[in-house]
Amino acid sequence: MGRPNVGKSTLFNVLVRSRVAIEDPTAGVTRDRVSFVLDTEAGSIEVVDTGGIGLVDEALLKAEIDEQIATALAVADLIVFVFDAKLGISPLDKQVARRVRRLGVPVIPVANKVEGVRDEANATEGAVFGMGDPWEVSAREAVGVADLRDEIVRRAVEIVGDDAQLPMMPSDIVRLAIIGRMNVGKSTLVNNLVGEDRVIVSDVPGTTRDAIDVPFSLNGRRFVAIDTAGIRKRSTVSDSVEFYSQARAERAIRRADVALLMLDATREVGRIDRQIAGLVTELSVPCIIVLTKWDLAKDGARTGDYEKYLDETLPFMGVAPRTFISGLDGTNVPETLALAAELHDQGGRRVGTGEVNRVVKRAYEKRRPRPQHGQIGKIKYSSQVGTYPPTILFFVNDPDLFDDSWKRFLMGELQEQLGFEEIPVKLVFQRRGDSKDGGR
Repeated sequence: MGRPNVGKSTLFNVLVRSRVAIEDPTAGVTRDRVSFVLDTEAGSIEVVDTGGIGLVDEALLKAEIDEQIATALAVADLIVFVFDAKLGISPLDKQVARRVRRLGVPVIPVANKVEGVRDEANATEGAVFGMGDPWEVSAREAVGVADLRDEIVRRAVEIVGDDAQLPMMPSDIVRLAIIGRMNVGKSTLVNNLVGEDRVIVSDVPGTTRDAIDVPFSLNGRRFVAIDTAGIRKRSTVSDSVEFYSQARAERAIRRADVALLMLDATREVGRIDRQIAGLVTELSVPCIIVLTKWDLAKDGARTGDYEKYLDETLPFMGVAPRTFISGLDGTNVPETLALAAELHDQGGRRVGTGEVNRVVKRAYEKRRPRPQHGQIGKIKYSSQVGTYPPTILFFVNDPDLFDDSWKRFLMGELQEQLGFEEIPVKLVFQRRGDSKDGGR
């Protein structure tokens, strides 16, 4: 934490070794609590990036941002207080420091942007905060950050006690990318899932800018909800912050186990909705189509009618299950999460090579690829070589002899016969004898 523009988000990204938070010289880029679970040898630590204290936000969200900061501080076991050594100590830094000291929580003071002799002199002035000698780092150059990370782990272990261990994140955790157009209700759903106002909910378009990881559990199953910025047409991305928001949303889909594609049931499926669905399909991410605001639309449409409408407007999402929810009151939300866990488990399913080859042989005999230039595609051998998504490798005489139509037919057969009914299967065709890794 710290005042605006001291480099908190840059430091956060280097600490967790991932570009999670948006870095931009514009004050107020970080609005929500952006968190990431950092796995270390000692255990797992949730690292949280907050908005700048004292910010007057251009979207009139100052009260909401302050509330997010207050909540983050209330639950923190350890605080990393950051100030800018290049500019020196400001009155606002002192104000933030007073607020931190009142909490009675262990603090690590950090002088960021230490990149010269003058910066080092300004860093030493941080002792005036009464928190001990500041750690000197340059987040932009990644100088001193590894030592700071070690100190955070050491202090975290000290806080839980010598006889205790930091918790480890379970391997069966389900990472959910909550995606959709702007103002479709993504942040409302996240807050409903975790039972607190973890993400700012506002009618101001584009309120969520980062991809925000929020851990929670339900019925003994662990989840991480990745709330993303609303995706919009490229032509309407007006500045660098929005550009990076778009990139974060796409990266969130790539690292998700399951995507929840949220569609507003009170609006028609539009071009942006189809664009997002196409990206999910392209990346072979299991997906649930979530019709939100169903409490407002159910009087005007039946689920069966809407199912038919989705078949017509998103035909390439045929295997994706659909749910109808209200993010505000939680209708059907637990059922949606249970379904997401099922899709996650399907994605981790492994099928023996013998069974794969039997299903492929039956499919080939049922329908063969169309001959091309007097040749027909032949499959010599097939095997599952990966999970998340399930990946099937085919050794063939010539990959170019298998057209897209036949590949779609084969995928349907594999999904139906191998237990992958509701998730995509990645097909890799390789000429027999090629020394490739099969796309693993």
